[in-house]
Amino acid sequence: MSYTITREGFLLDTQGAAFRDVANDPAQPFELLLDFFNDPDRQRRMAESEIHHDRAPLAGVVREMESEGHLAINRYFEGIHPRHTKRLRRAVDVLVRMVMERLGWQKTGSKSFLGVRAEWIFGSPRHNLRGLSFWFLHGERYELQRGMPFRSVAERGAELQWMLNQAEMGARPPRVKEFEDQAIDVAAFRQPSPRRGQGATS
Repeated sequence: MSYTITREGFLLDTQGAAFRDVANDPAQPFELLLDFFNDPDRQRRMAESEIHHDRAPLAGVVREMESEGHLAINRYFEGIHPRHTKRLRRAVDVLVRMVMERLGWQKTGSKSFLGVRAEWIFGSPRHNLRGLSFWFLHGERYELQRGMPFRSVAERGAELQWMLNQAEMGARPPRVKEFEDQAIDVAAFRQPSPRRGQGATS
């Protein structure tokens, strides 16, 4: 399953409408970005980035987007004032959200790092010194609306620690039914990260 975003659909989106200047500026590579994110294989990799790698969807495609195969996108980031490229980066975040929501995902409310910013010199483009991405600092995290197929390491670790603590107090490990009776659910094991992926670096 894949989803296609058009310029008109982007501008009808509540957030997308705020970036009309980006979408309607022929100097910006917006059409190229539409083509990039409309590709079904890239959309699959965006979902797999969350499911199998516990990373933001953008992490699954950002290296390709910033590669030499997409020179027009990179040249825009290299040659334009940081204030303008920030607008384009935020428009990319909207494109990612639109794709993920149509594919059955929702925001977790947290972000993960895609890179570490280099020291900025006035008049130069903002870029990263190290990390997965050269131009993007953060990526929004998402989760399936129907629930994730796998629990995170943090959730499993918290559950294991709870069970070990119970064992130390002489209680036998509870069965699944007992977890339900005691109102112990997955959300209880998301401390100190209420949403999966919060505070993680990618």
